[in-house]
Amino acid sequence: MYHAARYASPTFRRRGGFASFALLFFFYSAFVFSELVLRAATVPAFFGIGLLYLFLFSLPPALFCFGLCKIFSEKVNRILSVIFTVLILVGYDSQLIYYGAFKTYYSAYSFTRAGQATDFVFETLLVIKNMIFPFLLLFIPLVVMIILLKKAKGIFEHHTKAPIIAAVAMVITHCLAVLCTFVTGRGIFSPYDLYFQTSSLNQSVEQLGMFTSFRINIQRLIFGEPDIHLPDDTDSSATEDNSSEEEIPVDNPTVYKPNTMDIDFDTLIANCTDDTILKMHKYFKNAEITMTNDKTGIFEGCNLIYITAESFSPYAIDKDRTPTLYKMMTEGYQFTNFYTPGWGVSTLDGEYVNCLGLIPKSGVWSMNRSSKNLLPFALGNQYRKLGFQTFAYHDHTFDFYGRDESHPNLGYTYKAKGNGLDVKGTWPESDLEMIDKTTAEYLNGNPFHIYYLTVSGHMNYTFIGNSMASKNRDLVRDLPLSEECQAYLACNIELDRAMELLLARLEEAGQAENTVIVIQPDHYPYGLSKESIDTFAGHEVEENFELYKSVLIVYKKGMTPQVIDRPCANMDVLPTVSNLMGLEFDSRLLMGKDIFSDSDPLVIFANRSWITDKAMYNQETKEVTSLTGEEISEEYIKSINNIVQAKFLYSAKILENDYYRILFGDSD
Repeated sequence: MYHAARYASPTFRRRGGFASFALLFFFYSAFVFSELVLRAATVPAFFGIGLLYLFLFSLPPALFCFGLCKIFSEKVNRILSVIFTVLILVGYDSQLIYYGAFKTYYSAYSFTRAGQATDFVFETLLVIKNMIFPFLLLFIPLVVMIILLKKAKGIFEHHTKAPIIAAVAMVITHCLAVLCTFVTGRGIFSPYDLYFQTSSLNQSVEQLGMFTSFRINIQRLIFGEPDIHLPDDTDSSATEDNSSEEEIPVDNPTVYKPNTMDIDFDTLIANCTDDTILKMHKYFKNAEITMTNDKTGIFEGCNLIYITAESFSPYAIDKDRTPTLYKMMTEGYQFTNFYTPGWGVSTLDGEYVNCLGLIPKSGVWSMNRSSKNLLPFALGNQYRKLGFQTFAYHDHTFDFYGRDESHPNLGYTYKAKGNGLDVKGTWPESDLEMIDKTTAEYLNGNPFHIYYLTVSGHMNYTFIGNSMASKNRDLVRDLPLSEECQAYLACNIELDRAMELLLARLEEAGQAENTVIVIQPDHYPYGLSKESIDTFAGHEVEENFELYKSVLIVYKKGMTPQVIDRPCANMDVLPTVSNLMGLEFDSRLLMGKDIFSDSDPLVIFANRSWITDKAMYNQETKEVTSLTGEEISEEYIKSINNIVQAKFLYSAKILENDYYRILFGDSD
């Protein structure tokens, strides 16, 4: 009777009972609510197994916050409760805004380098405007906390046992949530795979929730990636013909050779004591080899201008409004089945793929992380070794994304806004002005290789706040398109004018017929709404493959035009250009393939979906589409999946271990 009366008393409810644990309910509700809002606004499929894990994995951090907010005095506990609530708000709202701008979430690595976010204040405000409803919804937990601070009695008071109970419960609930991943499948992008093996923030948020995904991201940033065991059939030759072993027809007068270098993998394997490096040696020794072909060295000795064009796409090419780009596309090599997959770090990852032929490592700035690595296949390093002038130019801030560290390591004398390139302080800056102010530096009679990173095509696509769109508005005003579509075209008219000037300057210098120009995007124009993309395409664009279908221009005045239908991607451009220009490279050590080789094509997307000449496989839905009319076997799908997984893994290992230096030493 005495105990029952005690537990029912107001004192128990206020100090040691249910009222004291109301704060736990608040934090759990805050995490779950924030996860649900973010999921509804950013995850394509709201329902799924990820919903279960969202609820399960929200309990441990709620218990952590609750336990800490019961240790100290009521005043300190109140302050801590507000701090935790604000952190929840800022964390989820910042991810919402970032996703709204870049269609991906920021990683812990990006967060530590967020100082340059002030460059995009106007864009951030536009994203908030477009996502105002979920943005404001995420303030609700803070509003509730303010009400609790004013109205609730006893929930912030010190409680001796609550922190201990919370700590024990946190461990138990976390272990239970993790154990659940063992029974809900272990395939690619399953909760188990994302928790223990694969790093892919977008997929992880969908399956595990933002808090757990970001915690794992921090953990891997500090302690490194998990050691992943791959099946034995991850070698490309397991399913694709190894071209080096093909017999040359006797009636073919040309003998093609393997595109490899003299690397004694057997000796490296025999002397290796590091397990990771040993696995890498074995993998690359047996990796697929591509052969030289009828395009090998056809542009050898020519100058090369290599361009990564901001948000470039087929929608930017118009016979009347961007005639130079149209001319270069139709009078050069025209790739009808070219893709630019979207990676985690926007333009920087696009550059990494374009310039190095590798897959970016998830969760870091791969290009910046490579700045101390040996990169022998980077075009700048290749041409500098041949005695060419090698310059890289960018018409935006020179140290954005750490390019002042990475791009000199690619073999270039690097100049950008604030570091040797004087362009007007508009936003975005003018590609035309960049070309105008740089050509004199290298058109001096000596051979050259130039890298340009453009910016005029940058979002947001409005006539207010985008100087390039405003500058060229009159040229698109009469088009029956939305303002966003018109502005996108107007931005790319600036790129077209830049190319027009570049061709004219090459002609004046007598170098037009001796200079190859390669143009490819960094990523698809994610600054366009889906509605605008559909408008440009003339139909509803499929979002797993077609959204990333893009354009690659390889042009030299007087060349014989050719249409190439082979599936290919920007990962393939470096080995393709290296082969065309007659440069030395080892096809085993790049993740892309020479497009003109006779190897089986393989286009890899960030979510591990893929396209070959036989099938398209959607990793998200597990749907396979035959491209030949023949039935696609499970063995084929499994084998290509293994190849894709291996490429992601070993590409990351190249970056992590400075692998090229292990193979080639410190020589350039």
